[in-house]
Amino acid sequence: MGVLSHLRIVEIGSSAATSYCARLFADFGADVQKVEPPTGDQLRRTAPLTPSGQSAWFAFLNFNKSSNVIDSSEPNSIPQLTSLIEDCDILIDGRDVDPADCPSIDIVAIRQRRPGLIHVEASWFGAQGPYAKFAATDSTVRALAGLVKLAGPAEGPPLHAPDFQAGILAGLWAFIAATSSVVAQMRGGGGRSWSVSIFESNLALTEYLMFESFAQGDVMRRIGINRFWPNFPTGIYLTKCGWVGVTTAKPEQWRAFCDMLGLPELRDDPALTFNEGRLQNADRIEGQFIPKLKARTALEWFAEGLTRKIPIVPVPEISDLLQDPERLARGAIVPIRMGEEGGLTVGSVLRLTSTPPLQGGKVPAAGEQQVFAGCRTDAPKKSDSAVGIGADRGSLYGIRVIDFTMGWAGPLCTRTLADLGADVIKIEAIQYPDWWRGIDRRPGYVTDKMYEKAPCFCMVNRNKRGITLDLKRPQGLALAKRLLAGADIAVDNFSVDVLSRLGLGYNVLRALNPRLVMMSMSAFGTNSIHRECRAYGSTLEQASGLPGVIRTADGLPVMTHIALGDPVGGLNGCAAVLTALVHARRTGQGQFIDLAQTECLMPFAAPWITVQSISGLPHEVAPPPGSTNRHPEYVPHGCFRCAGEDKWIIVAATDDHMWQRLATLVGRTDWAMDSSLRPAAARRAIEDEIERYVEAWTVSRNEDDAMAELQAARIASGVARLPIDLLQDRHLRSRAFLQELERPFIGVHPQPSMPIRDNGNPRLVRTAAPTLGQHNREILSDLLGLSDDEITQLAKDQIIGTALLPEAELETEKNVYPN
Repeated sequence: MGVLSHLRIVEIGSSAATSYCARLFADFGADVQKVEPPTGDQLRRTAPLTPSGQSAWFAFLNFNKSSNVIDSSEPNSIPQLTSLIEDCDILIDGRDVDPADCPSIDIVAIRQRRPGLIHVEASWFGAQGPYAKFAATDSTVRALAGLVKLAGPAEGPPLHAPDFQAGILAGLWAFIAATSSVVAQMRGGGGRSWSVSIFESNLALTEYLMFESFAQGDVMRRIGINRFWPNFPTGIYLTKCGWVGVTTAKPEQWRAFCDMLGLPELRDDPALTFNEGRLQNADRIEGQFIPKLKARTALEWFAEGLTRKIPIVPVPEISDLLQDPERLARGAIVPIRMGEEGGLTVGSVLRLTSTPPLQGGKVPAAGEQQVFAGCRTDAPKKSDSAVGIGADRGSLYGIRVIDFTMGWAGPLCTRTLADLGADVIKIEAIQYPDWWRGIDRRPGYVTDKMYEKAPCFCMVNRNKRGITLDLKRPQGLALAKRLLAGADIAVDNFSVDVLSRLGLGYNVLRALNPRLVMMSMSAFGTNSIHRECRAYGSTLEQASGLPGVIRTADGLPVMTHIALGDPVGGLNGCAAVLTALVHARRTGQGQFIDLAQTECLMPFAAPWITVQSISGLPHEVAPPPGSTNRHPEYVPHGCFRCAGEDKWIIVAATDDHMWQRLATLVGRTDWAMDSSLRPAAARRAIEDEIERYVEAWTVSRNEDDAMAELQAARIASGVARLPIDLLQDRHLRSRAFLQELERPFIGVHPQPSMPIRDNGNPRLVRTAAPTLGQHNREILSDLLGLSDDEITQLAKDQIIGTALLPEAELETEKNVYPN
């Protein structure tokens, strides 16, 4: 029986975001009823298509659901849909993205009759704000979110990923909102109404660079394919056989990399010790090490990197993913059936070990019902509480989380739980604090407490309480166990087996606390052959197969982000623990979650994986050189130059009427009136000419003026923003997305809200990130009952503390690094 099989979900409208949210429920056995018009959801016609003409994108988003066809022109359509919604637990609503010919229903009236109903609605930009009525696509939203401008060649237009990212991220956020509401209901809470902004959902990927911009100013520019500020190298390179991903973020990794390649002159050059110097000399450095990498295969370099503790990983092709026994065994790749056609697609990445997700399934035909073992088929009376515990304190109020995470991915997971009201206790040590504090053991760094001044640390650790415990000492370990004995969730993103070696493995903790949900967020999974590989967010993207979807003219796989794997892994981790928490609340049984962060990126490549699994042929997104931002459906679709240096805007004609308005706007009324150019396929033949006219129009305009004129004509468009631009974005300001907090050592600084709003209000950012050991006394005294004398002795013994230990006082111990 699926862990969510007691839930009935109704999905209306047409949106990748809401479809993916509902798909996550279906993965765990929920009865998902998808409502479609007689012609079917328009996503059924979205490219890429399988050999029989099925949409691989729709298939990925919708297997294991049932379909209800409701004709809005029929007189009984409104009562029919109303009845379906009144009999469900969660309504997932994509009508603001595309109504999809859905009957008009009164949600307010339904919720008055069913106050226990959980309602989650998605829109491109939210109901209010300057962008609220903008026409949009996945790409225009990502451009506005700062996710396009920094990717691609230094000269010419940015090179951005295909339209399969924004909906995945927003769907994850929608699922987090809905499942947290289920948890609240199980503790006496009522139904909640959530709004999800697809635009704001994608800012989870931009937050880090926004905060770095706040601290350092306007320092980021597009610097080349697979090059991203502030680290170098973090790229993909050709070997004797295959491509290899390399990341050397730390000086010791850089030195080991140079030793491995026999380049002592680079290793010993003091100007290249740190990333800043290497970035300034990137061309010279690559000119020396690229030829060296061609001497051995990607697998050979991977093995060598393991021994030297360098984050190096083979970059798989789609065909490699399809044949990878490990991914097949873990359910990262699963079988799927679309009518008479069978293939493979990306399975659930939420790897719950006791209550695993379904391993593949069938895509429903329009109007087809599916019933699964253990799936709810009756209609029990719903809980219709309007008000319950924690109603004004967040849906996870009363849930306790013990947070062993460091860096970005894990802390983002636990920050999201904290934002939703959970009591998150972050555990560090004065010997080994969170490395995202920017740890440097030199005396001046320690005495000036520079480790308290890292904006990125503050970004992902707000709303938490902080304690220091030396887990390598018996006293610290015993206190950690006492905290875990009373917790609901524990999360770590250390290398595999670190907590087990410390005596905090799941088998030990399960005996202490059977209801504990414990998640390991390793890079490749606890049993992976890659389990010992050091990894950053860049490594995760390199290993995921996603870079193979976009290529340069000479076949180089293209990365899309400095550390895409980190925030994506963090959000998937949050979704996973909430799913397991629902099970624990129903049964009293916790479980272990084996999240492999690299798998979390595979949904972005899912359609291409499916198509290739059936046809056997690679289906790359990248079109011929000179047209790198074209789209398989929309003509035109591209990133066009505006007036000024490195100013760009994405413009798309998503249907024939939008094409006519665009043609008129750029001065080609003859094109607008030419009926032979109405179909996008017909315009493909003159795409070069169309793009020249569009750019001739945009290049004479400021990018914001161009967007204003295009949007006034209801043409999908979005300025390619830099992360620093978002700090002053008028739409975000109007929605109070960026809130301000004051913190010691930092002062007043911005904090991004969540993109999910409960009853239309932004979730308040309550407290700043803790200083090192800030809540030691509060937690040890109030929660664990220690006396003042006991706490004082712990401090004297350096089991706890509030200041980083300098190098001279730090024992020589084996380093412990998170992935």
